Amino acid sequence: MPTLHNLANIYANKGEVDEAIALYNQSLEISDRIGDVQTKAATLQNLGIIYANKGEVEEAIALFNQSLSINERIGDVQSKAMTLWWLGYLAEQQGEYTKAISYLQPALEILQRLKSPHAESVSASLDKVQQKVESEED
Repeated sequence: MPTLHNLANIYANKGEVDEAIALYNQSLEISDRIGDVQTKAATLQNLGIIYANKGEVEEAIALFNQSLSINERIGDVQSKAMTLWWLGYLAEQQGEYTKAISYLQPALEILQRLKSPHAESVSASLDKVQQKVESEED
């Protein structure tokens, strides 16, 4: 990962969100210019996380969808799964449980195939959403 992206991560982890956003945006510009699609996808995902945490859900979803598109194109299945997990989480928060399942199910399948330690957390998220769907049907 380029330096700007990593520096933005540091600021984001320190809670200095505005500085992180500025650095991520600079990273996006450079990634675009040099054709570094992997860094671009990661940066879009990290920006999505920041906006999700700020409660700016529509912006977060747009960023996650851009990241997802790139990850699918370049075959980065681990990043694709993590982006799907975030999209599932946001759909759940909006009460869109069927949509949440449509994101969480493929995320879980990918992470299980990769034997990722995150699979257990996604499985728990999926179970929680499925229980909400069942309770709505009662």
